[in-house]
Amino acid sequence: MTEIYWWSHPLQFPLLGLIQLLPLLGAWLLLWLRDRPLAVPLGRLFALAELGLIALLYDQIDARSPAFQFAEYGELLGPFDYHAGADGLTVLFLLIAALITLLISLYGLVRGLADPGRLLAVVLAIEGVLASMLVSLNLLWFVLASAIEVGLIGYLLWRWASGAEKYLAMTRYYQFQVTGLLLLLAGTLVLGWSHGYTTGRGFSFDLLDLAANPVVEQLRTLVFFLLFYGMAIRTPLFPMHGWLPVVAQHGNIAIAPSLLLGIKVGVYGLLRFVLPIVPEAAGQWQPVVVAFAVAGVFYAALIAFQQTNLRRMMAFAVISHSSLIAIGIFSLDHAALQGAALLAINFGLATTTMLFMIGFVYRRTHTSDLTALGGLFDRIPFIGIAFLVGGFAIVGMPGTPGFDAAHLVLEGAITRLGALVTVAAALGNVVAAGFLLWAFQRAFLSPPGELPAGRLQALREVEPTSRMEYLVAGVVVAVMLATGFYMTPWLDLVAASMDTLGMRFGH
Repeated sequence: MTEIYWWSHPLQFPLLGLIQLLPLLGAWLLLWLRDRPLAVPLGRLFALAELGLIALLYDQIDARSPAFQFAEYGELLGPFDYHAGADGLTVLFLLIAALITLLISLYGLVRGLADPGRLLAVVLAIEGVLASMLVSLNLLWFVLASAIEVGLIGYLLWRWASGAEKYLAMTRYYQFQVTGLLLLLAGTLVLGWSHGYTTGRGFSFDLLDLAANPVVEQLRTLVFFLLFYGMAIRTPLFPMHGWLPVVAQHGNIAIAPSLLLGIKVGVYGLLRFVLPIVPEAAGQWQPVVVAFAVAGVFYAALIAFQQTNLRRMMAFAVISHSSLIAIGIFSLDHAALQGAALLAINFGLATTTMLFMIGFVYRRTHTSDLTALGGLFDRIPFIGIAFLVGGFAIVGMPGTPGFDAAHLVLEGAITRLGALVTVAAALGNVVAAGFLLWAFQRAFLSPPGELPAGRLQALREVEPTSRMEYLVAGVVVAVMLATGFYMTPWLDLVAASMDTLGMRFGH
């Protein structure tokens, strides 16, 4: 494993450090400016500049190599040493994080949310912490940054909540997320001890050290499940999903959920740390994880059919399709691993698109209850089209990035897991298509039904789509269609990294 890790730093400045610090600088400036008119345009500028820096990283990185490049290292306090590097997988997740942040900077103004300067400051701070998680090669650093991110997103969910039970949502959110963080921390500390025990060189949480020195055999299963459960809660995977439906219904509509669900750091953590560090335990427990994933695909899809609230329905859609990603990851096949990484990006884009459109609907109707909606396509057709395209991307329709990604997952699954699991995963995707199309038909196409006269009149007077809404919806639709019809750059970006990871499992 060690021979794949080499270092290259072709630029003369610390690009990864700048990618981490720029959003934090923007957040500090916005907090200093408070509600001055300059704050919001400046926040957008920082979000755009961050996307530009990551585009530079994409241009400079050698995607054909699985090695970590642009190495940065700083001595702090032993196990806390700063160690950063990037490969194609890193760049892919950085790009989706920067794009979602830029879209949020536009969406927040469309929704007319209170205190926009502070909102953008928190979003930029989260982006900076996310960047640190994605480029870090120190697992302890990743866990500590995760704790900061969880706290900041919790603040977003509480401060800009739109549900009646925001305190219930916050309680459930922190119960699950703190538990996940404690599991991650425990697994990380056990790994550090194991490294010191086997090598005699003391604690280390560096990925290169941990991957090169096998975990003590008696501890492999313990480490695997501690890290896996911690990542699964973040993703979220069935049955560790209990926080999401409540948070989706009673917390913030789109901004915080987009940062939580659009950027799947749990999936990234599984691919970056868990599989390379404990491949033996991952192979040993593969059947159990896959069995729960298959159950999760159907369980969440069937529960989604029973929802009358768009926000809860989206929560169960995320749970169902996250299980499909888990099937791809634990196929332990290079093609399926590649497909799982791309599915995570596809679901991030699609989920963000649908959440934004639900937010635009909520701004007009003050409800996300399907029984109180209907006939919206006559007034806001482009928002309806964007919602539908997001749904098509989630179920992997041709022309969306989900199509090639799902194909790779199913190809790897049938090779490594057999036809039964593959057919079950495909059927679960068909069920998902059913409830997403039903939600679109009910909210946008069907007559309002038996509604009070006041509510019926309000739906008839829904304001048309604004220019900024056209911009936000148009950008997300264009990105999904462009990546769907031309997937080659994104396939090339993750191929080398996932091929090397697949070799650890004999493929």
